Amino acid sequence: MRITLLSLALALLSNIAFAQKTYLHVGKLVDTKNGKVLNEQTIIVSDDEIEDVIDGYESGAGKVIDLKDKVVLPGFADLHVHIETETSPTRYLEGFTLNEADIAYKAQELALRTLNAGFTTIRDLGGSGVNVSLRNAINTGKVLGPRIFTAEKAIGTTGGHADPTNGYRKDLMGDPGPKEGVVNNVDDARKAVRQRYKNGADWIKITATGGVLSVAKNGQNPQFTEEEIEAIVTTGKDYDLQVAAHAHGDEGMQRAVRAGVKTIEHGTLMSEETADLMKKHNTYYIPTLSAGKYVAEKAKIKDYYPAVIVPKALEIGPQLQKTFAMAYNKGVNIAFGTDAGVFPHGENAKEFGYMVEAGMTPMEAIQSATIETAKVLKAEEALGQLAAGFKADIIAVDEDPLQNINTLNEVTFVMKAGEVIKE
Repeated sequence: MRITLLSLALALLSNIAFAQKTYLHVGKLVDTKNGKVLNEQTIIVSDDEIEDVIDGYESGAGKVIDLKDKVVLPGFADLHVHIETETSPTRYLEGFTLNEADIAYKAQELALRTLNAGFTTIRDLGGSGVNVSLRNAINTGKVLGPRIFTAEKAIGTTGGHADPTNGYRKDLMGDPGPKEGVVNNVDDARKAVRQRYKNGADWIKITATGGVLSVAKNGQNPQFTEEEIEAIVTTGKDYDLQVAAHAHGDEGMQRAVRAGVKTIEHGTLMSEETADLMKKHNTYYIPTLSAGKYVAEKAKIKDYYPAVIVPKALEIGPQLQKTFAMAYNKGVNIAFGTDAGVFPHGENAKEFGYMVEAGMTPMEAIQSATIETAKVLKAEEALGQLAAGFKADIIAVDEDPLQNINTLNEVTFVMKAGEVIKE
């Protein structure tokens, strides 16, 4: 009987602790849904969700967090990162020198750095598969990091931007196929999607054109037939997987948009015709301005990149901000993405400044990383807002970002799913 009563008492105490609420007293709150800033609010957090947001400062049984001198926003989402890797002059040797365990340990550190920068959600668009394991480890509380939606290994064509053996000597090249994410016909395309599903992917990523940082000559040529992309999109729908398309060249972009991809990544040489096509198909543009600026800068440093990459980086990198301005003025749907990994992780928020430089308002830039990213992820009922029923992903900065967008580079408080990460 004593054991039963003791067990009951412990269970009751556990439930009381579990139900304890957190009260955040907020000086200014950015209302991303309505595009305005609210003064003197209390956010009530219960477990991993926001229970309520009320006017004034109130408290009850539970912890009080004083953010009265801060500006508070929903946690940001970055829809284009590579969490397994990071830029360096030795990056192209690491495929031969790092074990999977080495990649996993590094990825964990990069994920935590990203979370501390205020990015509580990321979409990883291509790695070795460690990204799936890292997502699972974060979801089960084994390590700290942002919420991850991952494409696992990107899908390309033989010699294309996502062919993992580009630049290898011939005896090491082999002939990678759908299992390795390399396709050459419609049947291959279907099999590659199913393999990504089997491997645990949340998204599919294709490289619709050449790319800047692959060890291959052309950075913009179309690399899939439209029929292959259609097969990827329709197979993805069968498995509830949306498709993101890396694309620099205009023809490859148009093929991807017509075939039904959800997002165009980079979009460097996008024409006005393609922008109109994207509007027609409700395709989102993920601009990655940070990557363009970074590679153009580093390409001027001798031996930072292999020689074949340098002319591509110098040509394509500087174009991104002009393309962004055109797409924004045309009314193309824009969601936030940076290509972090091409530049150092944790510097993701620099993208906000570049977007504002190109003509977007500070509120629109913030909305691109909150309510718009949530729409792309089909999570608009859970992410991107500070409102009742949404995940308690809450960040704070010292200044009003509508007056100084660069304050978002210095996030001073981070809560993810009700857990304080940075205080």
